[in-house]
Amino acid sequence: MRSIRRRDFLRGAVKAAGAVGFAYVVPSSVLGLDGAVSPSNKITIGCIGTGSHGIEMNVNSFLQQPDARIVVVCDVDDEHLKEGQKAVNEGYGNRDAATYKDWREVIARKDIDAVMISTPDHWHVPMSIAAAKAGKDVQCEKPTLTIREGQELIKVVRKYNTVFQMSTEDRSVYVYHRMAELVRNGRIGKLHTIKVGLPRGYWIKGGYHGVQKPQPVPKGFDYDMWLGPAPWVPYTPGRCHWNFRWIQDYSEGMLSDWGAHLVDTAQWGNDTEHTGPIEIEGRGVFPKNGLYDAATKFNIRYRYANGVTMIVESSEPSIRFEGTDGWVGNVGWRGNLEAEPKEILDSVIGPNEIHLYTCAAGEHRNFLDCVKSRKSPYFPVEIGHRCCSVLHLGNIAMLLGRKLKWYPGREEFGGDDEASRMLGRSMRSPWNL
Repeated sequence: MRSIRRRDFLRGAVKAAGAVGFAYVVPSSVLGLDGAVSPSNKITIGCIGTGSHGIEMNVNSFLQQPDARIVVVCDVDDEHLKEGQKAVNEGYGNRDAATYKDWREVIARKDIDAVMISTPDHWHVPMSIAAAKAGKDVQCEKPTLTIREGQELIKVVRKYNTVFQMSTEDRSVYVYHRMAELVRNGRIGKLHTIKVGLPRGYWIKGGYHGVQKPQPVPKGFDYDMWLGPAPWVPYTPGRCHWNFRWIQDYSEGMLSDWGAHLVDTAQWGNDTEHTGPIEIEGRGVFPKNGLYDAATKFNIRYRYANGVTMIVESSEPSIRFEGTDGWVGNVGWRGNLEAEPKEILDSVIGPNEIHLYTCAAGEHRNFLDCVKSRKSPYFPVEIGHRCCSVLHLGNIAMLLGRKLKWYPGREEFGGDDEASRMLGRSMRSPWNL
């Protein structure tokens, strides 16, 4: 059973006081009246990972929520840690934010209700599982690292009744929500093709390119903890922080970094968010020399059991649903919605039609609401795992260079031992799930 939360205890205490007629005056701000949120009713947050995205997107978003309170920040890099603490303290106008370099100390705190995980991809699932087992609700950046890790995460989240939000704003963005609803309600006729464009190449920060020689680990940076479950390799600055995305030990390049956004909309519109494709084949360009080895170019074709074909290629951010009666889509991140015939854009979704779950205020607001209600967020663990699986399957198909058959019900390749071995990865001791 989950422990009684402080906010539930306070509600019960107030009701009890009223029932027996205690002559005790409680300030309205403590009770959360007149629009205020009492300290005991705030959801306490520990933010793990305070790099650029961790602060700009996640810390700053929670600072704007009246019923949330960030009490802890954690990062393996002293500079990032200082920036995270500064952002929180300035946001609240105090000096209360605690700091840790070891994320395990965050989830060990009894006064933390939930954690926000903004680390490189290879840490997402291990930290999420540990936090869930410690009784914390979890919002975690996308994507998972492997299909096997995603499967294990689902088991733990279900076992511990964890509210888990895979962090992406797309389901709260009008243009993506709108196109998915139009498709799901048949406005383009029978869907047959989805075309997804993702950025090509790498967006490298810091001017790092080519082969990099090992260097001394900077003072204040816990490099061994940064590596965590990933294979040990000598330190070089272009490996860490933002640029981890381009190294397959930690991520899968633009395919997983951007694909977790637009492929989710594709799955949503295709009504396959709880399943996956049955055939995958693709071609990719993987650099052979240098530090960065994720695919820079890719063209992947997926076939679903409902007959829909999805093509994911490196070009520019875009998505287009094509059906028997027209198409709908956009070009560019949050680009204007387009359709043919244009009348599709004026279509009204009736009260008895499909209305897809969203939260216009974003994933952080949705997560907090669900922590209180114990309902599933709009991008829960099962749907997030299926979206990430599509990307991992595409990467495996490109690495093997052949068509793969996938059984989404069992989440198996079915007799393909070579492909099956690529569903998971070994973890560096002492880390495990």
